[in-house]
Amino acid sequence: MTGRPDLGRADLVAMLAELTAKPAAEVPERIGSMELAWLVHLVEQRYEQPLDLTDDQLAGIRTVDDALAVFRTSLTAAADG
Repeated sequence: MTGRPDLGRADLVAMLAELTAKPAAEVPERIGSMELAWLVHLVEQRYEQPLDLTDDQLAGIRTVDDALAVFRTSLTAAADG
């Protein structure tokens, strides 16, 4: 994989919907630690690489959009080597 990953906001919302057993339209924007751990796990599985996130990056993830930005940065950095 090179360049920007194909991970989108809808992907993360769908992952959270699976965890909460709610329709995607009912998934809240804010995420807690359990939801964050779930997302990290699924993104690592999907891209078959660990997300090497710092404590500061993890602490800064409070919303789906925050997670998307951090995950894309991590995946892009790993792909660019």
